[in-house]
Order: sequence, then C-alpha cells, then structure tokens
Amino acid sequence: MFYTLIQGFFLGAAMILPLGPQNVFVMQQGSRKQYHLMAAGLCALSDTLLIVTGIFGGSALLSQSTFLLQAVTWGGAAFLLWYGWNALRAALSAKVELARSGNIIQSRWRVVVTLFAVTWLNPHVYLDTFVVLGSVGGQLSMELRPWFTTGAVLASISWFFALSLLAAWFSPVLNQPRSQRIINIFVACVMWYIAWGLIRQGI
Repeated sequence: MFYTLIQGFFLGAAMILPLGPQNVFVMQQGSRKQYHLMAAGLCALSDTLLIVTGIFGGSALLSQSTFLLQAVTWGGAAFLLWYGWNALRAALSAKVELARSGNIIQSRWRVVVTLFAVTWLNPHVYLDTFVVLGSVGGQLSMELRPWFTTGAVLASISWFFALSLLAAWFSPVLNQPRSQRIINIFVACVMWYIAWGLIRQGI
C-alpha cells in the first residue's frame, strides 16, 4: 500500500512539475502576495477533484467524447491567447501596476475566475489527470486505488503551496517594476506557447 502511495505521488509530481498555466499563475500571484495561498489552495482543490474523477472513471468518459475534448482545446487556446496578450500589454505599459492594499480586495474575484479558467479550460489538465493518472490508477484494485489517489493528491498540494510560498518569499525582489515586466513577458510567452500547442492539436 505504501509503495502504491509513493507511486501515485511521483507520477502526480511528474504530471504537475512541467511549466503550465496553473504554475505560472500561482507564481505570479505569489510574487505579488495577492491571495497566493488562496490561489494555491484552489489549484490543489481543483486538481484533487480532477484526479479523483479521472482515477475513478473519468478517463473512460473523456476518451469517448471527442467533441468535449475539442471544445476544451479551442476554448483553452482562446483564453490563453487573451491572457497572454493582457500580460504583454501590462509589461509594455509605461506604468507597471504593483500589488497594493487598495486594489487587492477588488481583485479577489478576478483572481478566482482567472484561476478556474487556467485550470478548467486547460486540456492538458484533463490529459494528465484523466488519461495518464486515470489509466494507471484505474487499473489498480479497489483496495489500492485510494492509496494511489492520495499520493497524487499529496504531490499536487505540496507543489502548489511550495511554489506559492517560495514566490512570496522572493516577493521583495519580484515585486519591483522591472521584475514585474520580466514576469509578465515570461507569462505571455508561456501562455502563447501553450496556446499554439493547443491550436496545432485542434487542427
């Protein structure tokens, strides 16, 4: 059982460590100290729901619905293009908007909506949790499946909170105008690169 938990942890970590919209967004919020723990918690919660659903039957649903996968692919590509454009525009603006106590409260729901968009409109999330984790975990017996699921969930929780806290720790450096410009350019490049991959996949 413990071996199965470790297997789930390392496979889950392998799925989540590559750079993606979730990681970039959590890092960005951490650098600004703008609801970074909330962002990490919501990412971990979303991943938990996706992992559990994928391992306990969701992989079969996704493999049978080509239309659903196409809809998520094109919706995700459109959102990532828009998000990348906003990040680039912020980087090139004359005045970089830094996190201040006056605008943090106003941006709470924007953070939540954006976070759910970069999670649930990202087809790679479904491929990782439904196809990879779902296919491996789904082959295990019902006795071992919860252990595998727990390991994958622990990997997700550990990673998002570590990334958020690490970015917040370096926030005095990262929350400078020049650093924010570099981060926004980096965000735009990552979002557009992933969007291009989704467009190629959709075509």
